[in-house]
Amino acid sequence: MAGKQLNTKILAVRIIPNADPMLLKNLDVRPGDKSLGIFTTDCDDVSYTAVDEATKKADVHVAYAKSMYAGSGNASTALAGEFIGILSGPDPEEVRSGLQAAFSLIENDAHFYEANETGMVVYFAHCISRTGSYLSSQAGVPEGTPMAYLIAPPLEASVGLDAALKAADVELSLYYGPPTETNFAGGLLTGTQASCQAACDAFADAVCRIAEDPLAY
Repeated sequence: MAGKQLNTKILAVRIIPNADPMLLKNLDVRPGDKSLGIFTTDCDDVSYTAVDEATKKADVHVAYAKSMYAGSGNASTALAGEFIGILSGPDPEEVRSGLQAAFSLIENDAHFYEANETGMVVYFAHCISRTGSYLSSQAGVPEGTPMAYLIAPPLEASVGLDAALKAADVELSLYYGPPTETNFAGGLLTGTQASCQAACDAFADAVCRIAEDPLAY
């Protein structure tokens, strides 16, 4: 159904209070970080937004964040899903706080939506009022920058990005060219919060128009 919200599932989670030094050496941890919080979900883009949120609410760093190839519909095991994230922190309580912030955003704020009645086309158009350390680093912008996180299937995303860039005073700070690991595409756009919201709206409208009549040109 067009406009239907799709909720992301948290599949598995564990906290390692005192991780082995050899494991820490192979992750992107800060000096002094000894604890890890590891989780998987069935949606990568929502989860990238969530780990960024964690960096704003707790003393944690994104030590690892990756998408699984082909997407959650083709997950290799029941708990692998589409995404794995690892937060590092100085102690278990900070890591727990970071995980709770990430899970709160996943459950309440960031969602994919269906673009047509069949639900076969979906998109993510999420306006972030201020970025944390993770997405800021990915996009090469200062922390606290407003951002439009835009994702859709390859053709829909390409047209949608063009519409978003024309509709608002925003910059394409990071382009996710098709295909991503999950066979989607999109980008991170930055500007004022109002401009980012306008970009999200334009992107969503373009994707929905294509989903309703894919062969009209």
